[in-house]
Amino acid sequence: MSERQLKMPSRRRRSTKKLATIVLAAGDGKRLHSAVPKALHGVCGKPMLSHVLDGIANLDTFMNVIVVGFEHQIIRKMYQDRDLKYVHQKDRRGTGHAVMVTQNLFKNASCDVMVLYGDTPLLRASTMEKLLERHRHQDAAATILTTVMDDPTGYGRVLRNADNTVLSIVEDKDANIYEKQIREINTGSYCFDSKELFHALAQITPTNKQNELYLTDVIKVLVKEDKRVEAYTCSDASEALGVNNRLQLALAEKVLRKRILERLMMAGVSVVDPENTYIDEGVNVGQDTVIEPYCVLQGQTSIGEGCRIGPGAHLISCTVGSGSNIYHSVLEHQKVPPRTTVGPFVHIGKEQ
Repeated sequence: MSERQLKMPSRRRRSTKKLATIVLAAGDGKRLHSAVPKALHGVCGKPMLSHVLDGIANLDTFMNVIVVGFEHQIIRKMYQDRDLKYVHQKDRRGTGHAVMVTQNLFKNASCDVMVLYGDTPLLRASTMEKLLERHRHQDAAATILTTVMDDPTGYGRVLRNADNTVLSIVEDKDANIYEKQIREINTGSYCFDSKELFHALAQITPTNKQNELYLTDVIKVLVKEDKRVEAYTCSDASEALGVNNRLQLALAEKVLRKRILERLMMAGVSVVDPENTYIDEGVNVGQDTVIEPYCVLQGQTSIGEGCRIGPGAHLISCTVGSGSNIYHSVLEHQKVPPRTTVGPFVHIGKEQ
C-alpha cells in the first residue's frame, strides 16, 4: 500500500437518521404595516409560508413543526388539511427562543432537524435537499446554508477559521466594521443533529444589543465544544431573500415571477414581453401557446396548447381549451372550449 493510500481519510458513513423540520412563522406584520401574519403575505399567488411548505414536501420527513405567534389561529385554519404540528411562541424572544419552544416534541428523538424561516419564499426545494445532503455526508452537528452577496447589509456574517471551517455567525447589528466587510452571509436555514441542537440551545444567553436569544449562537457553542460545523454555499443569492417590508415583498415577487416565466419558455411557451406578463405559481400553460403583453394569469388557471392569450387578458382559475384566443378580457372561474375566441372587452365573473 502506498504512502498516499495510507493517508487517505476514511469515507464518512451517510446518515440514516430521520428528518424533521421546524419553520419559524411567529412574526407579525408590523414592518409590513399589516394586520396579516407576515408569513401569509402572498408572492405569485401563494402565501410565503406555502412556498416553504411546498419545498419541504419534497423531503422525506417524519414531522413538520410550525412555530406560530401573531394571529396563529389564521395560520392553523389555512393549513388544517396538512400534516403539521404547531407550537405557540407566546413571547417572541428571538430565533433561539423560537426553536427552544419546540423542545418537547423532540424529547425522545434522535434525528436531523432542518430549521427554516416562513418568510423565505425563494428558497428552492433543490437547495433544501443539497443542504441536507451536505449535512449528512459530513455527519455534522450543524450545517449552515450560506451565500455570497454583493451587499450583505442586514444579514448575519459567516466567520471562518484559517482552515475554512465555520467559526461563528455575527448578526449585522452586532458586527464590527471589519466583520461588516464580509460578504458571505447566513441565509437563516440550517440542518442540525437534534440532540446537539437542544444541548447547545440550553447554553445560549441574550448577550446582544437586542437582548434576544439568537439561534446563531448555537454555532458558537458547538464550535467551542469542537463539534463539526459545516456550510453549504448556495450560488443563487436571491434564495436568501427574507421578506420584512413591502419593498422586499415586491422584489421577491419579481424574482419568482421571472423564474416562472423562464420555466414556461423553456417548456415551449412563447412569452412576448416577460417584463409585462404576470403569471402565478401553479398556472399551467401548454406547448406552442403565445402569451401577449399585459396578461395576468392567476389561481388554478390551465391553458391548453396552441392558444393565443392577450394582449390584456386577465384569467382567474380558468380552464382554456387548446387553440383558443382570448384578448382584452377578464374571465373568472370559467371553462373555455377548444378553438374559441373571447374578446375584446368581455368580462365574465364567477357565478354566485
